[in-house]
Order: sequence, then structure tokens, then C-alpha cells
Amino acid sequence: MNTFLRVGTVQFQHKPGDKSYNLSVIEGFIHQAAARNVKILAFPEMCITGYWHVTKLADEEVLALAEPISNSTSLAHVLPLAQKYNMAIGVGLIEMAEDGRLYNAYVVCMPDGKMHVHRKIHAFEHPVIESGDRFTVFYTPWGVRIGVLICWDNNLTENVRATALLGADILLAPHQTGGTDSRSPFGMKPIPRLLWENRHKEPEALRQAFSGEHGRGWLMRWLPARAHDNGLFVLFSNGVGRDDDEIRTGNAMIIDPYGRIVEETDAITDELVTADIDLSLLPFSTGRRWIRGRRPELYGILTENQGYERDARNARFSEEPVIIKT
Repeated sequence: MNTFLRVGTVQFQHKPGDKSYNLSVIEGFIHQAAARNVKILAFPEMCITGYWHVTKLADEEVLALAEPISNSTSLAHVLPLAQKYNMAIGVGLIEMAEDGRLYNAYVVCMPDGKMHVHRKIHAFEHPVIESGDRFTVFYTPWGVRIGVLICWDNNLTENVRATALLGADILLAPHQTGGTDSRSPFGMKPIPRLLWENRHKEPEALRQAFSGEHGRGWLMRWLPARAHDNGLFVLFSNGVGRDDDEIRTGNAMIIDPYGRIVEETDAITDELVTADIDLSLLPFSTGRRWIRGRRPELYGILTENQGYERDARNARFSEEPVIIKT
């Protein structure tokens, strides 16, 4: 395993349903990343199709956006670039599976022409989009293993731990988040739309909001802990700017296995963040030593249904308080 590996993560504002535009942005960033000799590149969740507008679409409109992975016209733009530049490139779209089911999917295109697909485990974007039922970890040509979890997948600690136990060294964490209207009293709250509309006149006000408690501040409460507690690198990719009736906060960043920010951006526009990550940090990281000290025989409760579990749609949007059994 080489000691250092150059990785990148992107934040950008997609156009809803405009695959041509979104792919043009994606291709531009791939060329930029190649010029910087990036080997692993992460784009946001559903960056090809657009995201939050999907919640308001009719069933047939969502179906029209979906693509089968095997002959996806969108991925036909990305895969050749992965091969040309010897790069692993992760992009998000709506997948139409062979059985006709739809998924919020993230596809990592590899230099050897293979594509690894992760289906969001906790999907809530639309009734016709189903949740995946497995974790995704795979080998790369650079001696490291990549894992993928999409947005809300990363919020549940069990998912990141399972991905780490399957051998992930680097976690791709594509999101569309920040500025959402959380039901929790101290959770995220919306970024005022006026700040976004006035971004050219008052960019610093918007930058402060993106870096505040409803953007970066919220991420800092939990995201570095996922990296630290599981001994892996995290490439956090996100949307930025207006996404239907919400404002995404960007904050693209690269985190090391000690939960330290290696590189990040406070840009309020599209941006590529790159860094040389030190793979020698992995073996003796705190999280990996803690994993080595696990006592699985005590953890049966983690797989027992407690009765208050809900589908992601209900869990995320419910006004019902959660009362933990005693």
C-alpha cells in the first residue's frame, strides 16, 4: 500500500431534472481532478438527476428520470473518464433495477470498467423509491477498500460501523443536506432564502450561515465521530445553494481516521476539495483499536427490534417522540 493517496470531493448546485447540465458540471470537475492527479473522487447524492424536487414529482415523472445501471446513458459519460484518468468516480442518480424497482443509487465507476452500486439504505425521497438492503465495500487498485453510504445512511451509527467491519478504509459520504427543517428542537433549521438570493451582494453573510449551526456546525456534531470511531477516512460531498425549497450548505470536506479535518471549503459556490491522505494513519487509529476490543457476544440487542423502529420516511418526518424502553 502506498503511504499517500490523492482524493477529492465536490460540492455543486445541480439543476433539477437537467441531466445534460449536471453531467457537464460533473465532467468539468473530473477534468479538474485529473489535472490534480486525484485517484478517488466523490460527487453528491443524486447529482445527475437532481434531488429535492423529486419529492414533488408524480410517479411516472420519477420513473422517467430513472436509468438502468447496465446501459445508463448518464454513466456512459462518466465511466470512460474513470478509465481514461485511472480514477474511481462516484456519482448519484435514480436507478431502475432489472425487476423494475427504483432506488436512490450511488455508482462508483472504476478504471477497469467495473461499476459498484450502493442503494441508499434509508430512502425517503419518494414513495416509488425503495430502500436498499445491503452494505457496499469493494477493493481498489490503490490497495485500499472503499465503502459507500448515502446521506441519512451515515447518520445511523450502525451503518458506518458495519461498513468498517466489512473492511472499508475510505467512506464515500455523498449528501444533499444542511439547512433542512429538522423536527428536533436543536437540530438543523432552514437557511433563509434571502441570504441565497443576496449572495452576490452579501457573500459573507451566506458564508457565515453555511459555516454556522445549521450547516458545518451540525456536521461537526457527528460526522468526524463517524471517521474517528471507525478508523476510516471520510469524503463528504454535498450540494450547495438552492435545491427546490431548501438551501444546501456545501461544506465539502475530507476527514482522517482521527476525526481531523484534512481539507475543507467554505465556498458558497461549486467547489472541488482535494488532499493527499496518509494511509499509514489507518492501522493504529483509535477507532480501529476500539474495534479490536469489541465484545460481539454482548451486542445481540443491536439486532433486536425494539418496537419503535420506523421506515426512513416515517422516522425522518414523524412528529412522534421516541421513547426508549427501560
